[in-house]
Amino acid sequence: MLGEKVGPAGVTVSEAAVDQVERRVKRLCHRFAANLPFHGWHHVHFVRTKAGAFARANGSDPAVVETAALVHDLNYIVRRNSDAAEGREVRMRILAKSGVDEPVAEWIDRIVVEAEMRTRHRDISPEAQALSDADTLFKALPVTPVMLAHRYLSENGITLGQLANKIVGEQRGKHDAGFYFYSEEATAMYSHWATANLELWQCVVEALDDPSVGELLAAVDAH
Repeated sequence: MLGEKVGPAGVTVSEAAVDQVERRVKRLCHRFAANLPFHGWHHVHFVRTKAGAFARANGSDPAVVETAALVHDLNYIVRRNSDAAEGREVRMRILAKSGVDEPVAEWIDRIVVEAEMRTRHRDISPEAQALSDADTLFKALPVTPVMLAHRYLSENGITLGQLANKIVGEQRGKHDAGFYFYSEEATAMYSHWATANLELWQCVVEALDDPSVGELLAAVDAH
């Protein structure tokens, strides 16, 4: 079923538990701040705030979605340049210590994996849609390639070419198929940012094929 709700019926995350998750994740982000120049607390806080707003708009559970947002990038603490599923052990431990019931924690873990850019599809659950739209918006912000892209390269140990190909490869198809964002509000407000961002990264891919550009970047790196 399109957008089927796959969580336990009639359950949520208490305000106290959300606060506990926030406290623990924030502490981890600060502890590993040197390893998380891109996916640090600044990113988590932004995604949590926007995900909650998208959840309230699409009728999904804001507390569950915000909790998922808080724990969605813990995989980058486990291993650089990794998939969301690799954060499961840390994620489940934090949720358990924060008082989140195991069935809800399992639901949250599914939401995180379901919302991942690389593998998400048109028919993900409303909770995953809200989380995905918030995380995708961070990627599409006009300031991200200007102020944060170099942090992603450093954090994940990849080259500019690898990042450009990753962005175009993972995002172009979803953009062209019409589910880059799921909510009508996000589509209306931010699609022009997403289009410009993807065009920029497509241009980077093309530019890196030019030997003169390669020489330029090598000279910059040498200094």
